[in-house]
Amino acid sequence: MIGNQVNNNPVQPQGINDEIDELNLLLQEVQSSPLPKDLEQKAVGMVNRLKRVAKYGSFSREYEPIAKYISWITKVPWGEYTTDNLDINNVKAQLDSTHYGLENVKQRLLEYIAMLNLRMQQQNQKAPSTANTGDLTNDMMKLQGSSSHAPILCFVGVQGIGKTSIAKSIAKALGRRFVRISLGALGGVTELRGRSRGEVDAEPGQVTKALVRAEVMSPLILMDEIDKVSSQTGLRADVMAALLEILDPEQNSTYLDHYLDYPLDLSHAMFICTANNLGGISAALLDRLEIVRMSSYNDDEKMHIAKDYLLPKVMESSGLTEQQIVFHDDVWPYVIRPLGFDAGIRELERTLTTLVRKIAMKIVTGEGQSFEITPQNFRDYIPEDIGVYS
Repeated sequence: MIGNQVNNNPVQPQGINDEIDELNLLLQEVQSSPLPKDLEQKAVGMVNRLKRVAKYGSFSREYEPIAKYISWITKVPWGEYTTDNLDINNVKAQLDSTHYGLENVKQRLLEYIAMLNLRMQQQNQKAPSTANTGDLTNDMMKLQGSSSHAPILCFVGVQGIGKTSIAKSIAKALGRRFVRISLGALGGVTELRGRSRGEVDAEPGQVTKALVRAEVMSPLILMDEIDKVSSQTGLRADVMAALLEILDPEQNSTYLDHYLDYPLDLSHAMFICTANNLGGISAALLDRLEIVRMSSYNDDEKMHIAKDYLLPKVMESSGLTEQQIVFHDDVWPYVIRPLGFDAGIRELERTLTTLVRKIAMKIVTGEGQSFEITPQNFRDYIPEDIGVYS
């Protein structure tokens, strides 16, 4: 009797075919992204290993972390840069249109732009006539975006004085993308540097995530509240050391994120820091920062800011027109100090928002179409209990 023949080439189960299709899509994602060559080879090796593992039933356990890793490395904007706007007059006009005063901050930035302009001129003079035009264009673009000689400004002042908003205006004036990293009560240095892929809940650090959000390697990154890092001595020292590597132009061209396990070039990013005071910042880090102290505004400055900057902004967001609200000149001192002196302007913006909100309510309920704010009636719109939670 002839026995059953053995099929030496059995048809693979449908599940394995599906898994191979998923891996082919993953491989396509790697090969279509502008990854550095050695990082691409590393990722391709991971996918090929998964193909071998798929045959032995442990595919799902291995697939998720590798797919997550490939997703992150392909999101990093390798080789993507923006070109800085180095027109000093344009930058000055942009800053003046969004912020009143702060001349010391504006002057520092304009000096930096002037220096970059001189470097561009020198680059033009030294460029050989036989240079490849495409290479020269790329070099010039990277020179404009390079922060290797950029001042690392640190704005120091009380809360609500406009440290974050001036950083946003600087980014807009230069034509850079803006991203913010909050360092207040940072849980650990791994939040900055990333968690190794061997750890539970591994993911990149905040710096890498900032580049992914900006979609370029040359954004303006705001390191907000660097003085509010955890008060634990050991943790604070670790975070300050990590910040030193991130901010120092002599070190950050090969910054290593522990999750990516591949150097990131941060030398084209521009960094600005903010702090309420300098007490919690290490001496080594302070040595790399250019401290710009932002003093509190006086009443005259606040009046200009309220009239020319804050009120138009609040009016636009509310949908009201200039004809519907009229401020008497002698009412502004009461608007500026509804509860006494306040160093910043955040409370002033809240006060104006509350006032405009009340007038909008009156217009919608048919109590009138235009209103005058005077010293006699301003308390109808700015009650005495207005405060932080208004």
